[in-house]
Amino acid sequence: MTIELRDISKHYSGHQALSNVSMQFSAGKITGLLGPNGAGKTSLIRIINNIIEADKGEILVNGNALDKSFVAKIGYLPEERGLYKKMKVAEQIVYLARLKGLSKQEAKSACDSWLHKLSLDEWRNARIEQLSKGMAQKVQFISTVVHNPDILILDEPFSGFDPVNVRLIKDLILELKAEGKTIILSTHNMNSVEEICDHVYMLNQGKKILDGAVGGIKEDYRPSAYEIQFRGNIIGFTNALWAGYELIERKQIGNENFVAVIKLVDGNTINNLLSTIIPHVQVERVEEILPKMDEIFITALNPEPHE
Repeated sequence: MTIELRDISKHYSGHQALSNVSMQFSAGKITGLLGPNGAGKTSLIRIINNIIEADKGEILVNGNALDKSFVAKIGYLPEERGLYKKMKVAEQIVYLARLKGLSKQEAKSACDSWLHKLSLDEWRNARIEQLSKGMAQKVQFISTVVHNPDILILDEPFSGFDPVNVRLIKDLILELKAEGKTIILSTHNMNSVEEICDHVYMLNQGKKILDGAVGGIKEDYRPSAYEIQFRGNIIGFTNALWAGYELIERKQIGNENFVAVIKLVDGNTINNLLSTIIPHVQVERVEEILPKMDEIFITALNPEPHE
C-alpha cells in the first residue's frame, strides 16, 4: 500500500505540532521518520493510525481517503509498550490477532509460527510478567505483525534489545520489506536508519526539514574531505597545502608515517590534491570521509547561518 500525506497540520492548545507536512510511504520500502523529541513524529503516527484527527490536510491510501477500515491493515508498535502482564504469551498474541480480524484458528496458527521464528516456543505459557525485557519486546513485536498487516509503523523497535536481537529484528523487518510491506520506522538509532532505510523524512518543530533517499542525502552532505595516509616529510606536506585546502587534522603513526584529514576548498578536486602532494610525499592510502546519519541529523537541526 502507498500512503500519501498532503499538507497535514495539527494544533494543540498553545502548540503547533505539525505544520503543512507532506510525505509519501511506498510499498516494499522502509521509510525513516526522524526528528528530536517534540518534533511532531508521534502526532503524525497517531493521525495515520486514526487515533487522532488532523486539523487540516488529507491522507490517501492507494489513492483513497484514509478511514477506519484501514486500521486492520496496520501493525503499530508504539514506543510505550503495552502488554497485559498477567496474560500468558500465546493468549496475549492470539487475543490481539483476533482484535485485528483473524479467526481463532488463523490467530493460533500465526502465533505458533511467530513464536517459533523468534525462539519463544518454550515460553508460550509463561505470563508476560515472567519474561525478561528483551523477551517481552519480542512478544510485542509479534503482536504487531501477527495479523500480516500491509502497513507497519514501528516506533523505536530496537529499544530494549541486545545486539544479537537487534540484528534478528532488523532481519525480520527486511524480510517484511521483501514481502512488499509499507514500513515506517521512527527511531533515534541512526545506525539502523543508515543500514536498512531506503528513504528518510526529518521533522523539527512540526515542519519537514529533510526529505530524500538515504544515499542521496549522504551525497548532499558530503564534506569534500579525505583522509590521506602518507610517508615523508610532514613540513613539506603541510607547505604544499598552503592554498586551496584545509588541513583539518594530522597525526603521526610511525617514524615518517602520517595520517591527515584534508578538506577541499576553492573548487579543488581530489586529483588536484594528489597532484599537489605527490611530489613531496609517498601516498599510501586515500579514503573519502562520508557523513554518518547521526552527523547529518545534527547538521540538519543546526544549519550554519548564511554569511
